[in-house]
Amino acid sequence: MTKQQRLGHVSMLAASVMWGLMAPISKAAMNSDAVSAMLVADVRIFGAAALFWIFSLFTKGEKIEDRTDYVKFFFAGLFAILLNQCVYVTGVSMTSPVDASIITTTLPIVTMIFAAIFIREPITGRKAGGVLLGACGALLLVFGNRLLPGAAPEAVSGRSSSLTGDLLCFLAQCSYATYLVLFRNLIKKYSPVTMMKWMFTFASIVLIPVSARTLAATGWGAISAMEYAELAYVLVFGTFLCYLVVPVGQKHLRPTLVAMYNYVQPVVATIAAIIWGMDTFNVLKIVAVVLIFAGVVLVNRSKARLPEDRG
Repeated sequence: MTKQQRLGHVSMLAASVMWGLMAPISKAAMNSDAVSAMLVADVRIFGAAALFWIFSLFTKGEKIEDRTDYVKFFFAGLFAILLNQCVYVTGVSMTSPVDASIITTTLPIVTMIFAAIFIREPITGRKAGGVLLGACGALLLVFGNRLLPGAAPEAVSGRSSSLTGDLLCFLAQCSYATYLVLFRNLIKKYSPVTMMKWMFTFASIVLIPVSARTLAATGWGAISAMEYAELAYVLVFGTFLCYLVVPVGQKHLRPTLVAMYNYVQPVVATIAAIIWGMDTFNVLKIVAVVLIFAGVVLVNRSKARLPEDRG
């Protein structure tokens, strides 16, 4: 494993930790009537666009020599940010949390298939096995408590499954997988700041007509100081810093391996829930964590199409 690949793994692990913590924190914020799911998406996209522009003022400027790259930034932002975040939030609002959790485990599988189709990344037995192990571990985290002897069945928090909602959640995974595979050369070409500055800018421009009414109707005075703090975490850590370090991982790791870190997020969320007294520790969770990290290791050791991707 090269130094660059180790940096890629550290970057993706850091992002996964921050994203994993964002799940319970954003859920706590949305428990308030004043904070809607759409508002959280607006804060992430508009706020991150502003932060990346401010941050770019303190970094070395990077010239966009090929004007067609602006078109690529637009579509990268469309797939990675706008469709991924807004479509997923809409899907979650229409279907059950359990369905949404299960569907997020399809990201590495979809990415592996897209990478095989579009960039000829081989689907080896080791890679397929690693993706399957990780998926089993993630699903075990979702259903683990229900499998223990004497466990009471849990109600699906007030909302039943919906085919439309499930399809939207799956579309969000396909959207991000498309970004990971098709825009890999763009990611390698530019710095994370340049990439995210333009991607979030174009995503914000498209989102303005959709969100203008929601933002105008928001009762900002009804949001408590704690909820503002939770929204601040979602913006600064769960969005700005995550999207700042994720391109580093995408630059040095293969798309399927980057997608595998999606399985680390429920591990972090589960650990945080246990620490905060929202969940309990049991042997199934240990098995789930082992399966997830074993899957990451297997995919990391699978055959790569390009020599620089091996390690």
